[in-house]
Amino acid sequence: MNANRSFSLTLPLALILLACSASAALAEDRGHDQGREQRQDRNDRGDRGDRGRAPAPRGYVFDRRYNHDHYYPPRGFAVRELPRNAYFTRYRGHVPYYFHEGAWYRRSGLGFVVIAPPFGIGIPVLPPFYTTIWVGGVPYYYADDTYYVWRPEAREYVVTEPPQDAAAATTTPDRDDELFVYPGKGQSSEQMATDRYECHSWAAQQTGYDPTQPLGGVDESQVTQKRAEYRRAETACLEARGYSVR
Repeated sequence: MNANRSFSLTLPLALILLACSASAALAEDRGHDQGREQRQDRNDRGDRGDRGRAPAPRGYVFDRRYNHDHYYPPRGFAVRELPRNAYFTRYRGHVPYYFHEGAWYRRSGLGFVVIAPPFGIGIPVLPPFYTTIWVGGVPYYYADDTYYVWRPEAREYVVTEPPQDAAAATTTPDRDDELFVYPGKGQSSEQMATDRYECHSWAAQQTGYDPTQPLGGVDESQVTQKRAEYRRAETACLEARGYSVR
């Protein structure tokens, strides 16, 4: 009688212990599986670093200037075929160049090679990754060690020499040179860019002060006076074209 009672008490206890052990083992297996999935997920994503960047394509270089933070093929990098959807243009009417996402190519041998674009060559649209920098209140567009400016007469962005005061360039406008311009007649952003450039050029010609040059291109003793004259001329030009300027 006692043996039967002891057996009836021991069996449920053994079943409970067995169930607990199975649950613990299953939890451990799930933990290992989750760890493997997390490690695999990290491997699939690649080592993105502490800034969340994707791995560099093989042989590419990282452009950090102005916090641009984008990878490009280095100058001299050779490929057998151009990237898909590369833009074709001719320089001075006859020399063929190819452009793709900030990098410029020319034909070389049996393939193509990455080159520094010539000053004056233009593209209708900026690359998908670019950084706007400001020098003396004038915007430049930067990508892959190349500077662009908007040329309204050609209606394109033209490769230009680095601004003389590039070391002082910032990614935000200088408060002393910043104008807030608002379209008063429904002008498009493209029309506004054209008008701003033309008014800048006219004001610089009228006053002898060019904010894209160190000290505006005038003697240090004249900077304050000439800057004020330039701003008055630029403001008058923009207001005459139907903009509200503050």
